[in-house]
Amino acid sequence: MRLTAPSKPLGLVEFIALMAAMFAILAFSIDSLLPALPPIGAEMSPQDLNRAQLVVGVFVLGMGVGQLFMGPASDRFGRRPVVLFGITLYILAALAALRADSLTTLLIWRFVQGFGGSAPRTVGVAITRDLYSGRMMARVSSFTFMVFVMVPAIAPYIGQQVIRAWDWRAMFVVYVFVGFAVGAWFLSRQPETLADDKRKPFTLARFLRGVREVLGHRRVVIHIGVLTLGFSLLMAYISSAQPIFVDALGAGEQFPVYFAAMTVVSSPAALLNARLVMRLGMTRLVSLTYAVQAVVASTLAIVWWAGLVPDAWGLWVFFAWSCTVFIMNGFNFGNLNALAMEPLGHVAGTASALIGAISTMLSVVIAVPIGLAFNGTPLPMIGSAAVLSILAWLGMKWAGPDES
Repeated sequence: MRLTAPSKPLGLVEFIALMAAMFAILAFSIDSLLPALPPIGAEMSPQDLNRAQLVVGVFVLGMGVGQLFMGPASDRFGRRPVVLFGITLYILAALAALRADSLTTLLIWRFVQGFGGSAPRTVGVAITRDLYSGRMMARVSSFTFMVFVMVPAIAPYIGQQVIRAWDWRAMFVVYVFVGFAVGAWFLSRQPETLADDKRKPFTLARFLRGVREVLGHRRVVIHIGVLTLGFSLLMAYISSAQPIFVDALGAGEQFPVYFAAMTVVSSPAALLNARLVMRLGMTRLVSLTYAVQAVVASTLAIVWWAGLVPDAWGLWVFFAWSCTVFIMNGFNFGNLNALAMEPLGHVAGTASALIGAISTMLSVVIAVPIGLAFNGTPLPMIGSAAVLSILAWLGMKWAGPDES
């Protein structure tokens, strides 16, 4: 089926806002459900409440697997039809999850929801690469991330209010409306960016050639590895944030307020990165922020382990450190995506899929054990952040300087 597409290119401001909304579907689907973890655990896993956080992990896993299909499909069929398919699947899975009667069933539909939700994320990166490259792509991605990062600021609060008014299942009704709104905006405003003569047959042999090409670039592989480490840190943090703030540090119902304040405080980092990246380069900025985080997290882990953080200060110390994590993300994710995508514009859909899928699925493997290691203190999370940041910094040193 050929979808009639608008022919007029979007202005930069609306393009950034639209791409941010497409990425934000995923962030909203994760963060808005954090306040629901206690009631989900109490209803569906009373024998092990901590298993409720798997609704986050399986969604991210589905997103990772989905990218392997959505990216190559967008190289074959075009960007717009794949976004339509993915958002439709996302909406149908949300409706099915609404009626789940066990944790296993809920996890299955969350996986499918993440699978469908991978389309706007993956295709959004491919569209950005269709239109921009190098440091300009990093700059556009930074502005996109600046808008995108505001979603975690309000998502837990929205989730909390919806759950208070109805119950946790009502969040899946909200996801239906969000998916419909973003899908309608995209289809009514965004032109197709992949010309007919640049589309490639969707075959296993071609896909495997694309895999070999992507993984044949040494720097691309390193940047995927560093992106995986950064995404692991973020996923582990998101999975652990609710029990740390509420159970360990006594934030209670104020958890969404702290989460919102943290993301608002850190959001200017993406804007600052957009200004600095054109002068300093992507590699230098990423290396610097990981080095700073390695020092900060290592120091805090030692101080917390030694019992030198007074109980009265624990919440505010962890809050301050959390801001540094999100500030680091504001500098890193747009730059790392641009670094990995730079030599792969001719296979942007497949490259975006592989980069996203590999980094997402491996990050779940790393993040889930960190989340499950929660022991009533923030120490496992902070210590893990230190290790991941050190490894990421070493990876950037191994990759070498920008080539653009």
